[in-house]
Amino acid sequence: MNFIKNNLANAFTLGNLFSGCVGIVHLFSGDYQTTAICIIISLILDFFDGFIARAMNSSSNLGGQLDSLADMVSFGFLPGFTVFTALEHLTFTGLPEFTPWIKYLGFFVTLFSCLRLAIFNLDEEQKYYFKGLNTPSNTILIFGLFYAYKESGNFSFLFENEIYLLIFTVISSWLLVSPIKMIAMKFKSKQLKDNYPKLALLIGGILILLIFKTVGIPLIIIYYILISLIFQKQLN
Repeated sequence: MNFIKNNLANAFTLGNLFSGCVGIVHLFSGDYQTTAICIIISLILDFFDGFIARAMNSSSNLGGQLDSLADMVSFGFLPGFTVFTALEHLTFTGLPEFTPWIKYLGFFVTLFSCLRLAIFNLDEEQKYYFKGLNTPSNTILIFGLFYAYKESGNFSFLFENEIYLLIFTVISSWLLVSPIKMIAMKFKSKQLKDNYPKLALLIGGILILLIFKTVGIPLIIIYYILISLIFQKQLN
C-alpha cells in the first residue's frame, strides 16, 4: 500500500507525459481532434498529480522533477510543434531562400517553455501567483487558436499571414518568461476582496465559453492575461 501511496501521483504525471506523446504523433499526422483530446487528458492529469501528492502527503523531489519533464513534452514540445506545423505551410515571399528554415522558429516556444519550467522550479515566490504565463495556459492558447482555424477557419488572419504568426510566436515565447504576475487558482484567504481576480477570471471565463463555445477556449487565455494585468497590484 505504501508503494501505491508514494507513486500514485507519479503515475498520473507519467500519464500526462504519455498523453502528450500521443498528442504529438496525431498532430504530426493531421488528426487535430485527437491531439485536442490528448491535451485535455494531459491537463487533467497534470492538475490531479499535484492534488493527489498533497492529499496523500506523498510529495517528493522525484515527483517535482517528473512533473517538469512531463510538462516539457505535453506543454513545451507540443505547442512548439504546433507553431512549426502552422509555419510549415506558409510561403515567405520576401525571403524565399529562408522559407525552408523559418518554420523552425516555431520551436522558440519549446525553448522558452523549457526556460520557464526551469525558472519556476527555482523560484520560491510563485506560491499564490505565477510569474509569466504558465506552460499549460500557453499550450491552450496556441493549440486552441490553431484548432479553431483548422476546424472552422477562425483566426485565419493569424495563420495565413507569416508576419503576424511570427510576431505571435515571439509574444507567446516572451510571455512564458515575462515578469508579469498571472493569477493562480490558489486561495490565500477566504476574504472576498483577496479573491476578486479569481472571481473575475471565473465569471468572465464562463461567459466567454457560453458565448463563443469551443472557439472561446483560447480567448479565455487572452482574457486571463488581460485580467492578470488589471489586477497586478493585488497578486502577491
